[in-house]
Amino acid sequence: MKLEFHHINFVSEDVERLHTFYTGVLGLEDIPMSEFPRTEKSGNSGYEGKIRFATDGGMQMHLAERNLTVAFDNGQVINPVDRGHIAFRTDDIQAFLALLDAHSIPYSDYGTAFAKNWHQVFFQDPEGNVVEVHQEVHTD
Repeated sequence: MKLEFHHINFVSEDVERLHTFYTGVLGLEDIPMSEFPRTEKSGNSGYEGKIRFATDGGMQMHLAERNLTVAFDNGQVINPVDRGHIAFRTDDIQAFLALLDAHSIPYSDYGTAFAKNWHQVFFQDPEGNVVEVHQEVHTD
């Protein structure tokens, strides 16, 4: 099982202002929304907040509208869009879940509720910082 840094997620009440800062002031490149296929929110699954993306060419920034009830709305415990999170990509999400279980680390498994092509799991580090690990999946 391999992990690699993938993105940092910042949350905001004004996603456009934050995106303009990182792209217009700091010079990061915009990542078009078309490169991030979202899952439609339905019932108690998903997130319909505003999101934008930027990159330095390697690492990504995901800028999301703060939503304090997204965990509750999805029947989960960990809220990835309360204060933001750091994310890693893995090549074996099941092995990663086994690692969390082996260390008795509780997690919220959102599956593909937010992104059609990513199986996302969120948990907290020992200081309470939210961490995401996801694997690319193809749901044709």
